[in-house]
Amino acid sequence: MRSRPKGYLKVTQKHARPDGLALTNVEIYHKQLSVLPYSASVSGAVIKPNEQGLIRHHALTAMEEQTNMQLTQIRQQIELLAIQAKEIQHRKELSMIIYDAKLGFAPVIGQTYYLYEKSDETHLVSMIGPKEWGLKGPYKNFIAAVVLLADHTWKEI
Repeated sequence: MRSRPKGYLKVTQKHARPDGLALTNVEIYHKQLSVLPYSASVSGAVIKPNEQGLIRHHALTAMEEQTNMQLTQIRQQIELLAIQAKEIQHRKELSMIIYDAKLGFAPVIGQTYYLYEKSDETHLVSMIGPKEWGLKGPYKNFIAAVVLLADHTWKEI
């Protein structure tokens, strides 16, 4: 475990997103205790800020603001990447089901098709939508309307 030099404060924040993912944010702050240009109490010593202390304080403040802003941006990018990864994983799983399904035609990129589950638990891709079948379609379940993407994965619409 790495120790912090004197004058630094570690703040840990824990949060859970609605989907159950636990997030932890750890920030390190510099505790500049004597930045007041006067004593904080009647019995306190006379404090005369020197230019070096003020320069250091301003630099530390600017550094903290900038790094916190950059860390927030990175955190947001990580969350976006996690969402995109889940979407790709869902497309992959859906594509595996469709490529295992009965497909009696050559699908065209960008066209909408319909995925059904048959009574024997196998799947079928059709050009006919559930509304076109009428009240009772010939299949056990309608799973999803899908479109074939250019990378030959399928996306639920």
